[in-house]
Order: sequence, then C-alpha cells, then structure tokens
Amino acid sequence: MRDDYQQLVDEITAVLRAPATLENRDFALIAFGAQDSEDGEDTEEPALDPVRTRSILQRRSTAAVRAWFEAFGIARAQAPLRIPPDPAAGVFMGRICLPVRHRGVVHGYVWLLDDGHLSDLELGGPTGTPDPRLARAMETAARIGALLAAEARAGEELGELLRDVLTAPPAGRDAARTQLRTALRGAADGPLALVAVVPWTPGTGEDADHPGLPHLPGIVAACALPGDATAGAGLAALVRLRAATALDPARTTAEQLLRSPRATAGGAAAARGESPAKAAAGVSAPRRGLEELPAAWQEALAAARAAHADPRLGPVAEWSAIGPYRLLAALPALQPDAAVRPLLEPAHAELARTAETFLDCAGQAGRTAQRLGIHRQTLYYRLSRVRQLTGLDLDAGEDRLLLHMTLKAARLGPPRR
Repeated sequence: MRDDYQQLVDEITAVLRAPATLENRDFALIAFGAQDSEDGEDTEEPALDPVRTRSILQRRSTAAVRAWFEAFGIARAQAPLRIPPDPAAGVFMGRICLPVRHRGVVHGYVWLLDDGHLSDLELGGPTGTPDPRLARAMETAARIGALLAAEARAGEELGELLRDVLTAPPAGRDAARTQLRTALRGAADGPLALVAVVPWTPGTGEDADHPGLPHLPGIVAACALPGDATAGAGLAALVRLRAATALDPARTTAEQLLRSPRATAGGAAAARGESPAKAAAGVSAPRRGLEELPAAWQEALAAARAAHADPRLGPVAEWSAIGPYRLLAALPALQPDAAVRPLLEPAHAELARTAETFLDCAGQAGRTAQRLGIHRQTLYYRLSRVRQLTGLDLDAGEDRLLLHMTLKAARLGPPRR
C-alpha cells in the first residue's frame, strides 16, 4: 500500500508541478514527491525548507510546526488552505495544504511549498472556482483518503484482536489469538516484540472518529489500552523483528511512537490542572508466535515504568536491561516499609537520593561522592542522617537490601495494568 501512496503523491506533484509531501493526521511522513524537469532531469528546489527537510529525514514535524498549522483549522478544512510562514515556529516558507478526507473524516494532509511558483494557483473558496489543476489534485487526495481510511479500518480490527489477546478472559483470549493469527498470516510466527508507550492519548472530541493508531512499517497490530486512577492510557504495538536476537526494529518503532503528539497525557493532565506527563516506552523480550503475548505485554509495561522511574534507562527501555525493576514491577502495590517511610517524605528527598546512589555504587564512598558531586565528609554526614531517620545499619546486608529495594520501589510507583 505504501507504493500506492507514493504513486498518488507523484501524481499530485506532476499535476501541480511542485513537490508534494503526504503526512498522516499525526504529521508522520508517508510519502513525498520530487519534481522532475521536462527533459527528465531533477530540478533543484528553489529554496531549502527546514520543515520539509526535517519531515523527510526524521519522518515527523515538530510540535511547534504542528501547532502553527493546526491553528488554521486544517483538521476541519473541506478545501485547500494557504498557510503563511512563521519563522518563530521554524516555518520559513508558506504552505498550501490539501486536506485528505474520506466520508467527512480527515486522515492526513498533502503539503505544497508556497514558494512563489504556486502564486497563480486559485484556491477558490465559498464563492470562487478553484484552479482546474487543484481540482485534479483534490480528486487524487480523495483517493489517498480512501486508502488511508481502509488502512485505518484494517488497523482497528487488528488492534481489537490484539487488545482481546492481551486483556480478555481466557476463553475470549484464545478465540482472539486464533483470529489474529489468521489475519497476520506468516507474521504471526514471529519473531515479534511488544512495545508499550505510556501515557498515550486516544482520540477524543474532534478526534473521536480517528483513534490515532500508528501506521509505521514495522507494526503489525496496535491498540490503545485504558488506564485507571493511577495509570494513564497506554499503547500496545506488536512489532515484527528481523531476528529473534535483534530488538533494533522495536526500539526504532518505540522512538518513532514517542515523537507522536499522542504520546502524552495532555488532556487528562490538563483536566487535573497538571502539566502533561512525558511518555516513555518499554520493549519486551522477543517472542515466537502469539501464545506468550500477555506475558510480553507485562514485560513491555514494566520496562516503560522503569524508563519513567530511572532517566538512565529511558526514554526507551528494554525488559532485559531494567535490572531490579523486573522483580519490583511484578509485585502488587505495597506500602513502603515502616522503617524507610520517613526517608520518603519530600523534606528528605536529598537524603533519599544520597542513600540510593550510595547503594547503587555498592557502598563505595569515593564513587558515591563523585557521582553526587559532594565532599566525602558531606556524604558521611548525610548517611548518618539516613541511619538516624530509618534506624537501619548501612553496614548490614539485609538492612541495605531493604533500603535499596524500598527506594527503587518508591521510584517505580504504582503498577500499570
């Protein structure tokens, strides 16, 4: 289907004699066209546009660029729009946007650089008549919209099956697994990995008809899973691997998903008067077949929680690399140990960080002081305060283990289900 998109974008490029770029509703690049001269040689673009360059090289626009374009109502537009430049957002050249719609729902956008070559292009309007070339381009955009809608419907069906495989009771899970295996054909045999992105904002309001499931080359199925009072909604993405020992495709997919505007809890956070939560992603261990996907999902969720908890692991963490968080994430929500609880009060945050760093460094004072950027005497004073607050002996192995695990568990936070 990607070849179909490229062919249709090339048609628009040829009709309007200007390079066209196709992005989905979340501003992820799908295809781009390069204008050819009449003698068959590639023509050089009149100016280098950093937004188009970034879109092609990094396959996504920045948040500032998206905000500037969306401010002109492109998600509701029924006809082409002219959008002026905004250097403050990095948009140094104006655009003509062709909304890609199907049955009233916008599924993407075709972008044209408004660099002067298209100044004679009459966009039309409430009473005007659009340029015939533009009318032909919009007909092609409608064909793109039909393809994107069909892909979205197919993706939603696969996503529903994946959701049932991960969360349904055993009877429903088995039936969904059978249907998913049939739909995925050979890809169901693996190797596969699950990627968890939390938080993930599903479609709401104007986006309610557009669930926002990602369409990236490596993803064979994806679904949004609801959260609860302590955990925001998350995204599960089933990714095809090239080999059972190579998780690179899953990591790349996770990094791309984190650049999505949906990789945030913006709406829910705003309703609570909070700043949007920054998303993190986790990658499960590789799997063959679909039987172990529920366990793989718990691994991916645990890795995402660990990436949130420990910046050294994130923003994308693999299950195999999260160390003690593998054990802690499997435990139910527990109250902190009574001895350590005083250390977890906000007033003692610096002492807690010192104790955790000391234990991370295997009790080596020199390494700890260097990592914290403090003098050894300052370290010794802080550790004596930790002993006073907790009553724990930092020279005793069991006390050190209790303190270390409690501090890590507090960092990890409540489980996500």
